[in-house]
Amino acid sequence: MLNDLPSLLVAGIILLGIFYLGFVSIKINFPSVILYILFGVLLADFLTHNELLHFASEIGIVLLFFLLGLEFSLSRLGNIAKKIWPTGLLDVGLSMGVATLIALSFGMGFFESFLVGGVAYATSSSITAKLLDDKSRMANAETEFMLAILIFEDLVAPIIIAVLIGLQAGGGSFAPADLLWILLKVVGLIGLAILLGKTVFKKFEKLLAKIDDEDFKITLLVGIAITFGGLALLLGLSEVLGAFLAGMMLAEMGKIERVEHAVVPVRNLLLPTFFLSFGTSIELGEGFPMPLLLLSLLVWSMVAKILVGVIGGRWYGLSKRVSLRAGLSLCARGEFSVVIANVATGVTQILSGIYIVAAAFLGMVLFEYAPKITNKVYGKPPVKKKNLRVPTGSNDKHNVN
Repeated sequence: MLNDLPSLLVAGIILLGIFYLGFVSIKINFPSVILYILFGVLLADFLTHNELLHFASEIGIVLLFFLLGLEFSLSRLGNIAKKIWPTGLLDVGLSMGVATLIALSFGMGFFESFLVGGVAYATSSSITAKLLDDKSRMANAETEFMLAILIFEDLVAPIIIAVLIGLQAGGGSFAPADLLWILLKVVGLIGLAILLGKTVFKKFEKLLAKIDDEDFKITLLVGIAITFGGLALLLGLSEVLGAFLAGMMLAEMGKIERVEHAVVPVRNLLLPTFFLSFGTSIELGEGFPMPLLLLSLLVWSMVAKILVGVIGGRWYGLSKRVSLRAGLSLCARGEFSVVIANVATGVTQILSGIYIVAAAFLGMVLFEYAPKITNKVYGKPPVKKKNLRVPTGSNDKHNVN
């Protein structure tokens, strides 16, 4: 077993494996997240309870949410909420709410059902953004709408994780008072982040400008992210919520390029270990648990996102054609589902792991064929006529081919 080898050798083997899979993902144009999870599944029997891998994965996911929080200043949050909140709430109801009810109907407890609903909720930002770029669809009419949905989900998912962590600490039992206490702690932590962002970190950029040594800068920024993540854990909440709020604090300083430049390399090094670590928790030795529930969740989660696109896109002002194309392109699940599934144990974790891999594959296929499916439903869009006239003059008799 790899656990019997020196930790330094294990770390080297893992990093080399991550490099190779990342290289392969580029060559075959396939999301690396899925390859990392599958790598973890293969190594599950050899990396059981590896503390080094667990610690690296925790730092990686904290830095992911820290950098995500940097994109959300309070003013930007307000602007997004005004336009996308009706569709965002529809997404929560269809993607998470109905999935939770499906799990309950199969006899799962409230905590496990809510967790399954959370896993089925968020579209993968990394997979979707990569596909939009790879397929040259960044300039399409639906892209702004899709990115707004992803941002809304990015805001809701950390709160879902915080609630799940709090419920797990309470033994998975549900009581209105427990949920109220969790929400109060979440609101208190958010309030602290806003206060610090408006006061202590308002002039943080000047401090960063004075730090010439890049190593000291990285130490400071990573320390802030980990500290606020640890504070959230101390309150019985999720470290990813704390890291997200730490990023939001620094977003108030305006220019975030200095922070991103320092932290991104560390995140890129450690984040793949999170997906690998999650893969090691998926045990497939006893086959697929609750196959009918798994199939029901997969079917509904695809349908739910398509409905979010079709209905929400119209609310957003898109045409029927563009709305359908958007819905078909929002079906892939990925990093947020992995984070939420990491809270699960036993059968629920195995079920969630299989669901994530399958939903990622199906989502990528639907994204690939979204334009073709849309054309089948609404017909091919009319080709805009181009003005091929040439200016009159000495060359006005030339033929235009």
